[in-house]
Amino acid sequence: MREKRNTCCFTGHRDISAMSYDQLVRNMEPMIRVLMENGFRYFAYGGALGFDTFAATYICSLKQQGYDVKLVLMLPCRDQTAKWSDYSRRVYDNILSRADEVIYVSDSYYPGCMQKRNRALVDASAACICYLTSEHGGTKQTVDYAFACGIPVVNVASDCRR
Repeated sequence: MREKRNTCCFTGHRDISAMSYDQLVRNMEPMIRVLMENGFRYFAYGGALGFDTFAATYICSLKQQGYDVKLVLMLPCRDQTAKWSDYSRRVYDNILSRADEVIYVSDSYYPGCMQKRNRALVDASAACICYLTSEHGGTKQTVDYAFACGIPVVNVASDCRR
């Protein structure tokens, strides 16, 4: 059963072009393993493009390999993909179909629903893995909120910037 103590959330920038997929996996893999060794089984993703999508895809690959992990989608609204490309929507729909739990913090988009989703991710988690390279934006606000809540945050971007 999902509880705060066994849930880790992901937050990160949409643009992760400065890193390769292999670099991200190398940085994230040991963190996920340590979390799993410490009882974490639920990994929550906010449904955004970029790092969120990478993290969700990574958890789906672990599930496919037989690891006891669950993917939780904590989404800002039901219509968040309305302006996305067809390709991005297909990737999102694939992740959505593989989720173990889906939570919408709002039925439809409104200014502030992304921030509400970010806070809900942190409030439901006991750890946070982020991809943070900027001192501005939603990822920075989410990380600051996690720190204010006393939740440990690990930044996968910190050791592999180019």
